[in-house]
Amino acid sequence: MKLLVISDLHANNAILDKMDSIFSQADAVLFAGDFAECFKPETGKAALEKLCSKHDSIFAVLGNCDNEDFLEDIENADISIEKTLVFHEGLALAGAGGGTYFTGKTEFERSEEEILSDFGIIESSIKETGDSSLWAKTILICHNPPKSELCDKVNESLHAGSQLFTDYIQKNQPLAVICGHIHEGVGIEKIGNTTVINPGPLLEGHYAWLELTKEGDEWKVSKSELCTL
Repeated sequence: MKLLVISDLHANNAILDKMDSIFSQADAVLFAGDFAECFKPETGKAALEKLCSKHDSIFAVLGNCDNEDFLEDIENADISIEKTLVFHEGLALAGAGGGTYFTGKTEFERSEEEILSDFGIIESSIKETGDSSLWAKTILICHNPPKSELCDKVNESLHAGSQLFTDYIQKNQPLAVICGHIHEGVGIEKIGNTTVINPGPLLEGHYAWLELTKEGDEWKVSKSELCTL
């Protein structure tokens, strides 16, 4: 399975029209938020419509520049996985939107605890079904990155990710984590056995590929790659 990983479009809708051949290669698209231009949440709607025109299978969350009420729009477009658990071709996907508190000036800022609470549905599912293998086939899409070596790196001295999210990943070991938010934090790295990808801002032409293979009932990351238009 070949997954196109994108984030931080920020209403640069024209760039999506340069990616038709890229979208055509993808089995599904994972979008880690920020439809809208920063401080212009009204630009999110056109960005959503343009993105939805590019692929039939998109899984998305809100970014910190998207108004919280915009969740209804992405739910109506049937691409939201925020606060929910979605199954696709044997994979499980769960999402959490928004960014942690920083300036207090962007549209959707939350505490680390609030962001992680959106993933509670996974634990609930495991309790209900007894399927302890669920984490191994789960991809988390979270706009806010975990604290890490690469994916939350603003500069050499500042890492803006969530330590609670890092601890959560280390404890549960999902198959992969897709994040964004920190435009400088372009990278692919491992937290334990979990592949973490910040594809960088699509606004500037950055994207990534995540390729998965299935051996029996077990999913594995066979390839991950950062790309730029």
